[in-house]
Amino acid sequence: MNLFDFYIILIFAVKIIFIGLAVYHLSLKMKGKTDTQKDKNIVFWKERMEFVFIFLMSLLLIYLFNPRYTSKNVVINGETKLLLFLFGFVLLITANWDTFIKESPWFKKFQSIV
Repeated sequence: MNLFDFYIILIFAVKIIFIGLAVYHLSLKMKGKTDTQKDKNIVFWKERMEFVFIFLMSLLLIYLFNPRYTSKNVVINGETKLLLFLFGFVLLITANWDTFIKESPWFKKFQSIV
C-alpha cells in the first residue's frame, strides 16, 4: 500500500465517522433530545469531521491537479472518483445558501411577484 492509497483510506474513514455522527444526531433530533450535552458533543464532533473532510479533499484536489507536475498522469478512478463525487455533494449541502438567496436582486423580485 502506497501513501496515496493510505490517504484515500483516511479520507473514507473521516467520511464514515461524519456519516455516523450525522445519523446519531438525526436520531437524537427525532427523539427530541437536541438540548442535551450528548447532542452538543455529537454536533461539535460532526462539524469538526466535516471540516477535516473538506480540508483533506482540498489537499487531494491540489495534489491531483497541480500544474507544475506535468509528467504525472492524473488517473481518477475507483475510490478517488467516488470521493470527488461525494465532495461535490458536501460542498452543495454545506454552502451558505442564505447569503446567496437573501441578497440576490432576482430572488427579491421573484418573491415580490409570487
